[in-house]
Amino acid sequence: MIKHLFTTSPLVALFITIALGYLVGKIKIGKFVLGGVAGTLLVGVLIGQFGIRLDDGIKAIFFALFIYAVGFQGGPQFFHALNRRSLNQLASAFIMCVTGLLCVLAAAWLFDLDRGMAAGLAAGGLTQSAIIGTAGDAIAKLGLSPELVKTMQTNVAVGYAVCYIFGSLGPIILVTWFFPAVMRWDIRQEAINLAKTLSGGRAELDPGQFDAVRSIVTRFYLAAPQGAAVGQTALQVNTTLSDAAVEAVVRSGKTLELTDATPLLAGDIVAVSGKVAVMAQALALFGQEAQAPDGYSIVEEERDIILTSRALSGREVGNIHDHTRIETRHGVFLTQVKRMGHALPLLDKLPLKSGDELRFIGRPQDLDRVEPKIGYRINAAAVTDFIFFGIGMAVGILIGLIQFKLWGVPISIGSGGGCLLSGLMFGWLRSVHPRFAALPLGASNFLRDFGLAVFVGIVGITAGPQALVAIQKYGLTLLFLGFGVTLIPQIVTFYFSYYVLRIRNPIEALACVAGGRSANPAFAALLAKAGNATPVVSFTVTYAVANVFLTLWGPIIVGLVTRNAAP
Repeated sequence: MIKHLFTTSPLVALFITIALGYLVGKIKIGKFVLGGVAGTLLVGVLIGQFGIRLDDGIKAIFFALFIYAVGFQGGPQFFHALNRRSLNQLASAFIMCVTGLLCVLAAAWLFDLDRGMAAGLAAGGLTQSAIIGTAGDAIAKLGLSPELVKTMQTNVAVGYAVCYIFGSLGPIILVTWFFPAVMRWDIRQEAINLAKTLSGGRAELDPGQFDAVRSIVTRFYLAAPQGAAVGQTALQVNTTLSDAAVEAVVRSGKTLELTDATPLLAGDIVAVSGKVAVMAQALALFGQEAQAPDGYSIVEEERDIILTSRALSGREVGNIHDHTRIETRHGVFLTQVKRMGHALPLLDKLPLKSGDELRFIGRPQDLDRVEPKIGYRINAAAVTDFIFFGIGMAVGILIGLIQFKLWGVPISIGSGGGCLLSGLMFGWLRSVHPRFAALPLGASNFLRDFGLAVFVGIVGITAGPQALVAIQKYGLTLLFLGFGVTLIPQIVTFYFSYYVLRIRNPIEALACVAGGRSANPAFAALLAKAGNATPVVSFTVTYAVANVFLTLWGPIIVGLVTRNAAP
């Protein structure tokens, strides 16, 4: 009955595969989680034993959507990372990617792996799921028989499935245990030290603690006749307080229309918003704290703004604060910085980059004053620009049709690689021209996650019975080759980065290893060990570079490994 249902309604089988795959992916073994992608692939192989057939066109379009979203999200950081300041980190990521490619090629040539198995070894050993698609595209364009193409595409999935688990676990072991033990580093202490450096000496707090100085509060004060604030304008008070601002003035029971030139008189009730540490200074300035009038409210807003200003990009948070006129910044408080979806440590020496998401708190009129000088509001572009989305997808597919030769070997990056490059270009376009190519984060996350889930589910179902045969034939060999492909690039890159590129800060060195491998589980483990967000900056730079190159390795491997699977 189940076989009849699945064969007559293959889409039912596909969505059950996704559901069960992500359920299996949530199972924890110690701290290790298999993940939804690997879980979906394994469940797909099992359900594929029923002999289900799915249209290859579905697989192609969902992979194209997935890879375009990946490129779109990483585009701003990828191009903005290409500068001298982060050159050593870029070099570290490139060395990691190239070393991984060389390890895969060496394994393929020494152990006579076919093109599909070699690409699968790369996808699993380097934990880059996108290689499954880009390599599969390249195999389909070799002009081979349909049976041989299907066999090698199945081998890609097999190689990925066999090598993926240690491919995910290996970076965690190296980044959080092996390298720190060899180098005698205390990750938590090194993260605290780096945070102190970035913050200009402020202490890093332990888990469970919070920095009250960073909290923004509103308090009311009664302007006493002897208070220093009496006779001053609102702007003069703001200048004195610096990190707090007058938000409202109540005089004789009525709220005044507040401007910078509004004078403060004795008996006024003044609302001041700002950092907690400044409130003691405000109390001294006014002379007496007061209760808010009954039923009184002040409307403030939490607004996310994408940084596009060239004048601010590359400058440190503290530098911007200190050199921005009080007339511009008063009443506006930066509370969070995100880069590629990761929250960065909000420290004085944190350099901002175009494409960063900045969260501010303040009155709407104050936020309206600074927004044009920073970039554009995220929720102002919460609708997908389908004109540019359609153009971007079309351009990516067209790029995928281009063929070129590498050392005499004809290579095509396929629609997957083409959509990756197109997504990078359109994501960058969006960051510098925010009126065009809108693809909200929620929408791009859905395209990325759902596109990959559908693609991997179809790969697993299609592989079906052939997968079990291939695992029996190559399983143990692939497992050990996966160990080498996982470990060797990280060890080589770590020591090359430390001694040659001189990335000596422990947190930055470890984050570069995780990012250069696009190893999200290792990064999550490093964050947990660090106890703060200091690894994020180095990870995002190397991760953006690694995502591009590792994805492009799929067709490169298919082109350079000349052995086909046995018919």
